[in-house]
Amino acid sequence: MALLTIEGLSKSFYLHRVNRWVQGCRDISFAVDPGEFVGITGRSGSGKSTILRCIWRTNLPQDGRILYESARYGTLDLACATQRQMLYLRTCELGYVSQFLSALPRQTAYDIVMRSALETYGEERRGEAERASEAMLRHFDIDENLWELYPRTFSGGEKLRLNIAAAMIKRPRLLLLDEPTASLDNASKVKVRSLIEQLKAEGTTMLGIFHDLEFMEGLCDREYNMQEGAMS
Repeated sequence: MALLTIEGLSKSFYLHRVNRWVQGCRDISFAVDPGEFVGITGRSGSGKSTILRCIWRTNLPQDGRILYESARYGTLDLACATQRQMLYLRTCELGYVSQFLSALPRQTAYDIVMRSALETYGEERRGEAERASEAMLRHFDIDENLWELYPRTFSGGEKLRLNIAAAMIKRPRLLLLDEPTASLDNASKVKVRSLIEQLKAEGTTMLGIFHDLEFMEGLCDREYNMQEGAMS
């Protein structure tokens, strides 16, 4: 049984300023099996990120179903799941790596990763969470001098590495990757790849969108291409 099944997913956006609709994605259907890594490629603006945001429910789909096999809820259509259900899934089962870092005000780099670690380990295993957080920050070359700073002053690459660290430390059942190497140098890309390979070996299911086709080579089990909102 697939872990994620998308059936007829469509999403458009209304631009009030110019009084017209813009197609995000249309009639998207595919499935991702447990432990599989599926990649989506395509030009900017082709609708790739819209699919991930619909799964994460940042965007509410207009048509279609997003069937996820939850460890807690069983088969759940994310297109109509409650906010409480989505909050639980984002905390305990799903992970999302965006190109942009979203952090609470006055939250340090260490706090961001530690918060995710505690969602996995629990307060009763705080010591393990602390050690895992430190190891993850070091893996992504976040200098210890930066751990207690607010990331608003970080470079784009540092913010992205921090975002990846916070998402991957959770070891989610389903990990969504939105251009995870967009602003990284080659050394950082190697570290991201090694951790993706480790998560895959541990059974994490992944769905990622990429422009870097060289990075994808040998990682993805299947690949789809997006053009003007449609998948081929």
